[in-house]
Amino acid sequence: MQWSEVIDNPYFKNLPFKIELNRYGKVEMTPASNKHGRLQSLIGTLLERKLKKGEALTECSVQTTDGVKVADVAWCSKAFIKQYGYQTPYSHAPELCVEIVSPSNSKEEMTNKVLLYLQAGAEEVWIVWENGVVDYYGKTGKLEASGYGVSVKL
Repeated sequence: MQWSEVIDNPYFKNLPFKIELNRYGKVEMTPASNKHGRLQSLIGTLLERKLKKGEALTECSVQTTDGVKVADVAWCSKAFIKQYGYQTPYSHAPELCVEIVSPSNSKEEMTNKVLLYLQAGAEEVWIVWENGVVDYYGKTGKLEASGYGVSVKL
């Protein structure tokens, strides 16, 4: 299955969970809570407020070497938007990709997503854990803080 088929399929409209494709084109689903949605909104708003030269997107699809992954929140610079527009899925990851961990996500899955987004071109990937801890990653590995000068306090 291709991402365009997922987007256009009426069976996948308005589902209460996140859909991604694995490397074999099979649909993978992760249930999302209202708290998860609220965190997406808060982080997107924070990024738009602090990083003026770009915009935040929620549910941002990115083609990776392991299929289409969907970042809960992404920040795209104006230059990124000029180059890629709102291509779906993005063939190159936005500068910043944020994953909010759901109870069904494993640490291994989150570590894999960090690597996939970075390989796809992201400059940073943030993992927001249920306990409010945020891990920041860049091309060199785990970071003490974001290079964007933004910190998430939950």
